[in-house]
Amino acid sequence: MSNFTSVKSATSETSNPTNASKVSLTSLTASPELPSAAMHKQAWRVALSGTLTLAVAMGIGRFAFTPLLPMMLHDGIVDLNTGGWLATANYVGYFVGALLCVILRGNPTYFIKSGLVATILLTLGMGLTYAPDVRLLMLMLMLLRTLSGITSSVVFVFASGWCLQRLAQLRLPALGGIIYCGPGVGILLTGLPASTMVAHEWSAASGWLLFAALAALLSASVWRTFSTSSSISAPAASNAHQLEPRQVKRQSIQLVLVYGVGGFGYIITATFLPVIARLALPNSHWPDLLWPLFGVGISIGALLATKIPARCDNRLLLAICYVMQALGVMMGVAYPTVFGFALGCILLGLPFTAITLFAMREARRLYADHARALMGWLTAVYGLGQIIGPPLATYMVKRTGTFTASLSVAAVTLLIGAALFGMMYNKTRTLRPDLREASH
Repeated sequence: MSNFTSVKSATSETSNPTNASKVSLTSLTASPELPSAAMHKQAWRVALSGTLTLAVAMGIGRFAFTPLLPMMLHDGIVDLNTGGWLATANYVGYFVGALLCVILRGNPTYFIKSGLVATILLTLGMGLTYAPDVRLLMLMLMLLRTLSGITSSVVFVFASGWCLQRLAQLRLPALGGIIYCGPGVGILLTGLPASTMVAHEWSAASGWLLFAALAALLSASVWRTFSTSSSISAPAASNAHQLEPRQVKRQSIQLVLVYGVGGFGYIITATFLPVIARLALPNSHWPDLLWPLFGVGISIGALLATKIPARCDNRLLLAICYVMQALGVMMGVAYPTVFGFALGCILLGLPFTAITLFAMREARRLYADHARALMGWLTAVYGLGQIIGPPLATYMVKRTGTFTASLSVAAVTLLIGAALFGMMYNKTRTLRPDLREASH
């Protein structure tokens, strides 16, 4: 955690004018002389490009596996246990990629564009990979999912940092929430076709190939936004608080640890939702629509998050989001009906990327334009929580025959996280007035 206090070493790309990692812009220039209409147009272009970038890296690179898992089970490619390990491999990659983001140096747009290309190729590989030996096939698939996780994490951190900073330069930081509609958009764009593919008995390989083509199309649409046609050094920015360094370090560590709780809390449902719903609702077509509904909830939640005033304390907002997700996780257990699962998807999805937005906004509150190292740690520990979920779920399913126990553990974990965020918020409220104001 020493990176929290070593801002210079973690963010040399923004402080060294000769470094190759100066913020690259497209045909957009951050000129204060730009008319307001032009700045709005540029800001929307950045926000929408960030949305589609995360749709590729997260919605396809990470989460396309979820709607395709029932098809892979049907094709006999995996069973529930090996499917869980494939999911875990992706989350391990996500964790590794987040750690890499703490130390990576270079032009952010280079990593974003390279990650988009890698996502296309890795998704394509999932559809083309074949081996006569089952063990060899599993090793190859696990390698692909691990690399996909690394790529998703790197793109997420660099795209988030670049887009949020660019929007701040264009004086429209409130559009940052739109970026985090991306995972929901990607989930929707993969979930709806997947339900159609199931109905028409497509193979899982065909699904992977279709999603690779979709990733290529979306990547092409944002490519120019991340092209290096001009570059400027990031403007100097001071931290938006009056906290002492030791207070910043303590709050950063607390934020990272409690944020990681959320990674474990949601991931079992997000990984096995179609499987869980099919077990509870056999011979029903509704389970195929639950995953797209989850994506709709994510996108709506991200948009609603942009309407929340910036003065609201991020930790209080995170506590509320964790409670919502805990309720969403338990809905399928308490009410294993179409309505129960649908409401659970909405409650789980609405705060999904809002949680990310509030956490990244809190990182920028603490470190301003030097927050990328903290963003990397946040993403890494969140990924660590995700690694634990799938193998725990498959282990408990083997012991009990249902997902009830693992989902209950996940919900309780989220409630504990909510309580901890609430305590962090309450402690800030007891500080002297100047520090209390600085915390917002």
